[in-house]
Formats: sequence, structure tokens, C-alpha cells
Amino acid sequence: MRKRLIGLFLFASLTSMGQSETTELQKVLRVNIINPGIEYEMPISEKATIAANAGVGMNYSYTNSRSPMGDSGFTYFISPFMDVSYKNIYNRVKRERKSKNLAYNSGNYWGMRFLTKFDEFEYNEDDREDNIDFSFGPTWGIQRAYGKMHLLFDVGPIYCFDTKGNSVLFPIMLQLNIGLNVN
Repeated sequence: MRKRLIGLFLFASLTSMGQSETTELQKVLRVNIINPGIEYEMPISEKATIAANAGVGMNYSYTNSRSPMGDSGFTYFISPFMDVSYKNIYNRVKRERKSKNLAYNSGNYWGMRFLTKFDEFEYNEDDREDNIDFSFGPTWGIQRAYGKMHLLFDVGPIYCFDTKGNSVLFPIMLQLNIGLNVN
């Protein structure tokens, strides 16, 4: 219950921030279908946005971050998550010149991603060593709007750690989101 209240508070805080909206980028509320969640993206400059996505979905923990023996592979589990991304959308002028879609902040971007995964509901192996872990790293990605449908794909290296001091650097993290732009 406490985690839900914290997540709701963070979401409400982000949606109520007094950032001015630019003529290029939009405030966007989304419902994501893969790893179900509610995402809010808002502009913070002429080319950059911050997106916060809270939900429940299939997550992973690198087993060598929780095991002293350094097992290879992942532990998969279903848990709540909070995903915050900074996106610098760099090709909007070029897309506009080619008369491509700019709706709902469509474009290519580079950025940073910070992901927090909480206590799991289901898991495929032994419990994680810690019930909360964090991941962050640089990303490169694309996001597109097809009418109200939203597609996002990004990739980049990731550093994972938990509150007990376990950590691991992993060379690649992939993210795929398909959803619906609500506004």
C-alpha cells in the first residue's frame, strides 16, 4: 500500500509541475500495453522531455548481481516498477521538413533511463537477494505515433544495483513499449 501511495505521489508531482510547453513538443499521457503502465511525458526544453512510467510488468534481475557465485542469466519476475527517462529528441526539424509525423513527440532520441523494480508477485527462481533494485544508463531510441497508437524502442548499456550493495554492469538493455496516447 505504501509503495502505491509513493508511486501515485510521484506521478501526481510530475503531472503538476509548472513547466511551460513548447510549440514543438507536447505533454502526453499514455497507457502502455506491454508491461502495463501509465506514462506521462512532458517537455522540459525545446528538444527534451522527461517521461515517468509507473506500472506492473515482467521484469528481470541479473543473477550475478544477487549471487556471490555469479550465475549467468536472468531471474524473471512480475513486479511493480517506476521508469523515468530523459529524452533529447534530435531529429524533429528534419522530420518536419520531410512532412513526417511529429504528433505525440515522435522522433529519434538519446537520453538517460532510471528504472526501479519493487517486490515481486511472481518469480522463476529463488527470491532476489533484495526486494528493490535500480538500473540506469544511457539510451538511444525511437518513438512514433500512428494515430493514437504509440511505439517506443530503445537500447543502451545498463548498470544495476540494489540496496544491499550488489551490482552489475550489463552491456545492453532493450525496451519495447506499445501503447495508446490518451490525450
